[in-house]
Amino acid sequence: MTSRIDLHIHSSASDGKFSPEDIVHWAAKLGLTVIALCDHDSVDGIAPALEAARDLQKIRVIPGVELSTYAPDNEVHILGYFIDYTDHKLKATLASLRSSRRQRARRMIAKLKNLDIHIDWERVQEIAGSGSIGRPHIAQAMLEKGYITKLNEAFTRYIGFKGPAYIKRQKTTPAEAVALVIKACGLPVLAHPLTVNNPEMLIAELKATGLVGLEVNYNSYTEDEIESLTQLAKKYDLIATGGSDYHGLDDSAETILGGTYVPEESAEQLIALAQSRALKPASS
Repeated sequence: MTSRIDLHIHSSASDGKFSPEDIVHWAAKLGLTVIALCDHDSVDGIAPALEAARDLQKIRVIPGVELSTYAPDNEVHILGYFIDYTDHKLKATLASLRSSRRQRARRMIAKLKNLDIHIDWERVQEIAGSGSIGRPHIAQAMLEKGYITKLNEAFTRYIGFKGPAYIKRQKTTPAEAVALVIKACGLPVLAHPLTVNNPEMLIAELKATGLVGLEVNYNSYTEDEIESLTQLAKKYDLIATGGSDYHGLDDSAETILGGTYVPEESAEQLIALAQSRALKPASS
């Protein structure tokens, strides 16, 4: 079932394939009415995405970001919606995180070399272009040289969390990321919570620090998993959000833009909360 709402999308401003403008135009063509651009540790795509949406006048773009953090034995991602993407503190922190991404990528390439997987740093930079360098760029370079047969294999075998070539980045805790989003006038949401070992414990902790939402409808979740997360969202009075986590990569396993069904109520609740906190509700 194709959704009219997609609250988790990446562009070429980080590790997505398509430009923010292309994302907006394609989403509108598909009939989506509300999307959120949530690039990894980058807000560079927000302004062009908002401009494209103004030209179309058929789609709302929620300015967002996805922050990578670490908890014991877990990599935790926090989504920030309706952030002030011009906030100097936010931009300085994101610049530091992107620098950490570059350093980690180089160290991962070195670890891959020890596994007889030889990819060039220069090629990874070319694939990333002007965007924030991420693991999908390394995976693309591995695919090009035939070390893997599909992109997801890079993560499951080599560069995923606890994989033989995995490297941690600059350490930011989930609570610190929630605080950063709030200071940037945004709404913090826990992304794909089933990647966490004990999601309810983390949800309870982050709720106390200002978490407002939980990504319930995610690209690979089963009906049972969605129901379980829905109940957790209700228990902790959190908005149940969702999205495709679309990157536009050449991988048949990837969920397409709008390919994860997200109830329109999810966007309506986020917009209403933003309005109640005097945040800018959308691009229009």
